[in-house]
Amino acid sequence: MKPIYIATFHQSRFGKLMGMTVPQILTNAIQGACRQIGVEATALDVGSVGAACNFSLNQQGLLAGLMAMTPGMEAKPIEAVENACASGGQAVLSVIQKLQLGLGDTGIAVGYEKMRDAEGKMDGKLIGTVLGYFSYPDEREGKVFVFPHIFAEVMKEYMDVYGVTERELAAIAVQEYANAKYNPCAQMNKVQITLDQAVKIEGMNRYIAEGLPLKTYDCSQITDGYASLILATEEGLEKVGIRRQDCVEIAGWGQATDPLRKEGRDVLHPAAANRAMRAAYEMAGAKPADVNVAEVHDCFTVMGALGTEVIGKAKPGEGAKYWVEGKAAPDGECGINTSGGLIAKGHPIGATGIAMIGWSALQLQGRAPAEVQVKDPKLAATFNIGGPICASVCTVLKAA
Repeated sequence: MKPIYIATFHQSRFGKLMGMTVPQILTNAIQGACRQIGVEATALDVGSVGAACNFSLNQQGLLAGLMAMTPGMEAKPIEAVENACASGGQAVLSVIQKLQLGLGDTGIAVGYEKMRDAEGKMDGKLIGTVLGYFSYPDEREGKVFVFPHIFAEVMKEYMDVYGVTERELAAIAVQEYANAKYNPCAQMNKVQITLDQAVKIEGMNRYIAEGLPLKTYDCSQITDGYASLILATEEGLEKVGIRRQDCVEIAGWGQATDPLRKEGRDVLHPAAANRAMRAAYEMAGAKPADVNVAEVHDCFTVMGALGTEVIGKAKPGEGAKYWVEGKAAPDGECGINTSGGLIAKGHPIGATGIAMIGWSALQLQGRAPAEVQVKDPKLAATFNIGGPICASVCTVLKAA
């Protein structure tokens, strides 16, 4: 296995891309990353792009062909990948695999989602329908907003089994909004909430599905945005003029998938997620205790809790407690979602997994905003999921 390094990370501000078209998004993602290290796209050997709603919301296929329109990217091995909300993580693995196969020494992973129109408005009902396509058909019936409803069921099960309260889970969102304040690319960095606001049913904060505990502040954002990572082998770093000691290594990775149907699975102990995370740790020669930086897929607060358990920082049922006790804060035992997470940073589906890895790299390099920079960062873990805790992509990063 060749060591794989992150040469640079680039992202848009998350929120609204307004009139930016999909071709413009992909070109900006590629050229923006190249500019950061002073190279042309001709220096990139391979590529991959992840998105989930390109057909359903953007009426656009063959994203690899759009990437090849960027000057310097033509006639290269490029592919588009879709793995629901884990599409970004899958794009990173796609590039890693190409580099491992010897198809090149440098590559770019791009992820994006355009979920709002040119005026920044969204069609909530349409988006609810479109995202519902990533669930099992029989489990969509009777649900207007499929995924919030599914995760509201997961949230209730988590609370019932472990005796966790709505207030304890809401503490995750409150910490993430506090973190996002210092992330200039975060969608909600102008908004702050208190714990009382997060649990009180008032104004915009309401229960999403009748009889279930999920509230507005428990949910991630509908977001436009893009992100990109340039990855390289040691030979590739020489090619683009980057010193290895200035990089972050993707020391371990894992990918696994559970059946799409939620019914019949133990979603509180997701087998694929745990297997993927375990594989990433084993490849990196690391263990959870070594990690003090993490980005987990908190599409809903219950996943912030479960994600904390998957990366091994809390026992089953104690993920929310980890946040309540302040251990997930930037100055805690392990700074988790110091970017603001999906709940406050935003969730442009295809870009999410890439942004998680990129932000973790910034933390390991000591380049995160000072207010949320983890002191003495050692090792980072990321956990990116797609569907009803179905597809999982995990990584372990270390400073080179």
